[in-house]
Amino acid sequence: QVQLVESGGGLVQAGGSLRLSCAASGRTFSINSIDWYRQAPGKHRELVAVISSGGGTKARFTISRDNAKSTVYLQMNSLKPEDTAVYYCHTSVGIINYWGQGTQVTVSS
Repeated sequence: QVQLVESGGGLVQAGGSLRLSCAASGRTFSINSIDWYRQAPGKHRELVAVISSGGGTKARFTISRDNAKSTVYLQMNSLKPEDTAVYYCHTSVGIINYWGQGTQVTVSS
């Protein structure tokens, strides 16, 4: 079993920055990678960043990790209102997918 807990979301003005954290626990030795997804109201969940690549799908987002803390971070800069969504971290072990509970990011214009 793997548990993922996100934190760091909140309300920020357009142009601001946030750093999200995803703390992993449980059988963390079985984790190869952790991804970040987001889901806006009425939209499908979309991939935001993958740790194996060291970057994000958007140039404004950077993913990094601290192995000692079993934590993955998502640094988001120059935020836009369209970045408003619930952000989830995700990993898979074999065929089992694990998701965190999500953290809300709201960007005001």
